[in-house]
Amino acid sequence: MKKKNWITIITIFAVIIFAIILMNLSSAHVSKETAECIGENSILYVQLGCHTCEIQEDMFGKNYQYLKVIDCWIEENKYKCGGITHTPTWIIDGEKYVNVQSIEKLKELTGCE
Repeated sequence: MKKKNWITIITIFAVIIFAIILMNLSSAHVSKETAECIGENSILYVQLGCHTCEIQEDMFGKNYQYLKVIDCWIEENKYKCGGITHTPTWIIDGEKYVNVQSIEKLKELTGCE
């Protein structure tokens, strides 16, 4: 294998490892109280099979259970998901925030600092 290919493979592997470490560190810092506060002041729209939704969930770790989550994949929730074109989408104070949001950003948007 060419040296350039090895460098590319090593770089991709390093980025993946770094992302995993970051996700683990961030989920360790989300307290139950913070997750409850964010959950009380927002709604998270997700969908089965959404990999970025899984990343957002992993950021909260075991405290994900305290969020208000609507799964748009579930038939009974389809009417609640009108206007949601991408997941994850956060609704905070009537504003949409599409894609994965950092815990710090969510704390700022919900006033949960």
